[in-house]
Amino acid sequence: MAEAPSKTAWLTIVGLGEDGPDGLPPASRRALDQAEVVMGAKRHLALLPGLKADTVEWPVPFADGLPILRGYRGRPVVVLASGDPFWFGAGAVIARDLDACEWRALPGPSTFSLAAARLGWPLERTLCLGLHAAPLTRLRPHLAPGLRAIVLLRDGEAVPALAAYLRDEGFGDTRMTVMEALGGQLERITVLTAETPPGDAFAHPVAVALEVEGDGLCLPVASGIDDGFFDTDGQITKRPVRALALSALAPRPYETLWDIGGGSGTIAIEWLLSHPTTEAVSIELRADRADRIRANADRLAVDRLRVIEGQAPGALEGFAAPQAVFIGGGLSDALLTDLTERLPPGTRLVAHAVTLESEGLLAAWSERLGGSLLRIELSEAGALGARRGWKAAYPVVQWRVVL
Repeated sequence: MAEAPSKTAWLTIVGLGEDGPDGLPPASRRALDQAEVVMGAKRHLALLPGLKADTVEWPVPFADGLPILRGYRGRPVVVLASGDPFWFGAGAVIARDLDACEWRALPGPSTFSLAAARLGWPLERTLCLGLHAAPLTRLRPHLAPGLRAIVLLRDGEAVPALAAYLRDEGFGDTRMTVMEALGGQLERITVLTAETPPGDAFAHPVAVALEVEGDGLCLPVASGIDDGFFDTDGQITKRPVRALALSALAPRPYETLWDIGGGSGTIAIEWLLSHPTTEAVSIELRADRADRIRANADRLAVDRLRVIEGQAPGALEGFAAPQAVFIGGGLSDALLTDLTERLPPGTRLVAHAVTLESEGLLAAWSERLGGSLLRIELSEAGALGARRGWKAAYPVVQWRVVL
């Protein structure tokens, strides 16, 4: 049986800077004076020598510390976190399993704020990312000349890794301002470019400000990104058709897509790139293509995609209903019957057909349920002997309906 929450907060999450006690406001100092237990990383505890409370070093991995913390429920406890605990920090993870009346937070200046203050950058126009627990590819959708970003890194060794990543993506001219222990006695700031590997070793905690330059490929802000961003075995919804499909699907914030017959994952991935709150489930029968979808998603830093190896409709069991469905493969009368029975009213359904048989199926269903039919015929200029001519692609029929 769960314990009844305390009437007053027993836990205080204190944001701590590299300046230790000198940077703490009076409320944070009082919380530390009244605490019976102080938990924190070894580095944080070392910044506060002479604490009266019992000190407990937070273990690695981080999740192992949560049951230890809950074991102190009812006693005055302080947990130390870096800067602002709720901006790429530990605060949300600690608080999510506690009742609101059990805890309070006393944040300090974030590393992002300290970095912006050193550089004179307007924080509201600066991209801020926590890459200390995320892959460097999380930067990929944002990379473009002129971007200013501040990123948090897991340790000093991540600095040359970040430089190498930027070089590999074609942004080796990026100016990197490496900031160690901001606000503390060990603060050090080093300026270099991604093209020039750093000669010095860097120490945690470390943040890097980026002024991105280079001729690498940039993701456009409209639907239909270049096919070259995706690895494929040829099973791909190509750029012009994909743009029309995304337009028909009309992604909106907080919505989920079912992508049936994922192929290379292009539709689901572009759905996810449209807004940071969207989610998607991609259904793909072939294991090699499912792996390719995952790899494409990793490269373009979309982490809200679930890839399911299987065949619809059976593979759809257990998933909450989406707001939109795309059928790019595996189209059948049985699948359409199942979806129209399973999905709630208002769901947007878009299906593509390239064979005469599947075209006929969409024509019959559109007559039954309405919606719109669109025939997409595209040709590209290509060599024709010594001259050029038009080379037509197979036409695609698109059916869009709101159930």
